[in-house]
Amino acid sequence: MIKDRYWQLPIYEIHEFRKKQTKYCICIPVLNEGEEIKKQLQRMLPFSKQADIVIADWGSTDGSTDPKFLKKIGVRTKLLLKSPGRQGTQLRMGFSYALKQGYEGIIQIDGNNKDGVEAIPNFINALDEGFDYVQGSRFIKGGKAINTPPLRFLAVRLLAAPILSLGAGFWYTDVTNGFRGYSKRYFLHPKVQPFRDIFVRYEFNMYLTVRANQLGLKTKEIPVSRTYPKGKVHTKISFLKGNFDFLLSQLKAAFGYYNPKCSKISKSI
Repeated sequence: MIKDRYWQLPIYEIHEFRKKQTKYCICIPVLNEGEEIKKQLQRMLPFSKQADIVIADWGSTDGSTDPKFLKKIGVRTKLLLKSPGRQGTQLRMGFSYALKQGYEGIIQIDGNNKDGVEAIPNFINALDEGFDYVQGSRFIKGGKAINTPPLRFLAVRLLAAPILSLGAGFWYTDVTNGFRGYSKRYFLHPKVQPFRDIFVRYEFNMYLTVRANQLGLKTKEIPVSRTYPKGKVHTKISFLKGNFDFLLSQLKAAFGYYNPKCSKISKSI
């Protein structure tokens, strides 16, 4: 029985197309991903019997998350966020739903069709082996980083990875990669408390990156591929304010700001 009395969750709608069928689920946060999410879900069809697919929709208006299409393509549930928020709010919505549904673990993947979905069985195997946090990496042996923008490559390798690895006490090579897996045990650990409204943007992923190893939970990286299209890369992060907030969140996560003992002072910084 999940004890969610103190969880701080957004308001959202649940659209279920079928019953729970698998031990794990795949949670995909989306916002107006257009044809890319449709192509990705088509590529994920072979794995839909290994892990149920849950769409965490921020409020798409481009028709890409039409319920009829999602049901036809094998999605189990669409969650529609009705409260203000950003990616962290989406993920709190998706992950809390998954835990209440009885899933033993969650695989997270972006909805922009950049990730090599063929790695999904490897995440399932790692969770079956008892790992609590599984980080996908394109920078370790077997991984592939295709057309990665140079500035993004440098930001990950020279800033984000060292900062969050320092906080975690474990060397991660690809900490901003949203292809990752979590055990139910990790989310329900009393010293994690992930369902707090301090997590609104990208700080949620950063916190979960550093916290597992801090608590002595079982963690690892596995190789994945990530392919960017040639030409200009579209991003939802603004160049100045967005990237500054991104860096600030990394530092806060590394130095324990988001740990439960710090949550009471969250509004003062």
